Amino acid sequence: MTTGTSGRDRADRPRTDRPQAYLGGDLLPATRRRLMHRVALAQAEGRAPSVVGAVVRDGRMVWHGAASMRDDHAPDADTQYRIGSITKTFVAVLTMRLREEGLLELTDPVARLLPEAAGALDDAVTVGHLLAHTSGIASETPSPWWERTPGHLRPELADVLGDAPAKHLPGRRHHYSNPGYALLGALVERLRGARWTDVLAAEVLGPLGMDRTTPQPQAPAAGGFAVHPWAEVLAPEAVQQTGRMAPAGELWSTAADLARWAAFLTSGHEGVLPARVVEEMRLPAAPPEATDPGGGYGLGMQLLRRDGRDLAGHTGSMPGFVAALWVSPQDRTGAVTLANCTSGPAVGSLAAELLAVTVDAEPAFPTPWRPAEDIDPALLELAGPWFWGTNAFALRVRSGSELHLGPLTGAGRGARFHVEHDGTWTGREGYYAGETLRAVRRPDGSLSHLDVGSFVFTREPYAPADPVPGGFPGWT
Repeated sequence: MTTGTSGRDRADRPRTDRPQAYLGGDLLPATRRRLMHRVALAQAEGRAPSVVGAVVRDGRMVWHGAASMRDDHAPDADTQYRIGSITKTFVAVLTMRLREEGLLELTDPVARLLPEAAGALDDAVTVGHLLAHTSGIASETPSPWWERTPGHLRPELADVLGDAPAKHLPGRRHHYSNPGYALLGALVERLRGARWTDVLAAEVLGPLGMDRTTPQPQAPAAGGFAVHPWAEVLAPEAVQQTGRMAPAGELWSTAADLARWAAFLTSGHEGVLPARVVEEMRLPAAPPEATDPGGGYGLGMQLLRRDGRDLAGHTGSMPGFVAALWVSPQDRTGAVTLANCTSGPAVGSLAAELLAVTVDAEPAFPTPWRPAEDIDPALLELAGPWFWGTNAFALRVRSGSELHLGPLTGAGRGARFHVEHDGTWTGREGYYAGETLRAVRRPDGSLSHLDVGSFVFTREPYAPADPVPGGFPGWT
């Protein structure tokens, strides 16, 4: 079932780059038993050769376990499995790094950036469409089935797309597209001048300490199997190298490495992508399908509403393997599941269950309040009550010069605003997402009002001297 031998579990090795906010130590024995029971049940009922699970909290793996068909050996957190479409989250991060460097915009037409694909693509298809699977491109390549045939059968991007890849108008609906991520991988290679896997290793995997995530299996690695649907027998699945389609699902990884990836998808990493960009990737960019109302898609991340929690991550499958990774940023918790069979255990649901078991049994301690060290004193002038007409709002200043604007009572439009280089702030959510907040001053330099996307917020409700658009006759 595995190749090679397992050395010391990498999950037990000291990590000097882990966040120090974790307050609870390892999980309690009762929680660990419940988690192990879930994994054992998935292996038995799913008829899988092996299942591995892991839980990460506050940036570190706090539990892992495995169930195996062999009594004398089980895989550990250092055993590689093929992770299928979880690969897409890595390609999406590489793409967002290009955006952050100004090498592309999400609104850029793909045909302009990849001329070799221009003949098959609608000019309206953008980079953002590819990331969110809203390009309208076909779900799969033309025959033969790319996951089960060698990549040399599709040497060029034209072979990946075929003659008529468009199935829907760009931007109209979510339509999952594996060829779309082949295009993103090619885009990374074009703009970096190197293979996307080499770029990934240098720019992402290295800084995150993920040395067991590779394009090809490295021992110890699990073998992939097909389990007969009507008999208790199995057969090995062939491992194909998929060439141009590799960015859609080629990578191999371990529970320990994916725990580090879950930590990154929760909090970001300044050397890879800051938290604000990872948060942007987790925001809905495509609506859920009618057949999956609890789903949705961000920029390279699947979204799931489960047990009252908003989860982000991805599932994956390749012949012989299934995998899943979910994070709950509000709980600072994530879970990973891996299995080496073509079908069987519902690892997506299992990962969500492991996360829920952990959070329900041991809720995360809140991060201790501490006074901010990096607030610009000039921002304190903006803090306090403001009025939109007669509606009372409060503006609060947070660490990193982030502003929170929200109603003092009842319902109303509120948002967080992130500081920009020009001294304005950009809305991060809700009605004001993408809108600009400006502090407007009088000729003498004193603070007059706030302008939020042309809405005027004043210190008093309709004070006589305030610049109320359209004027105000005064209180009587």
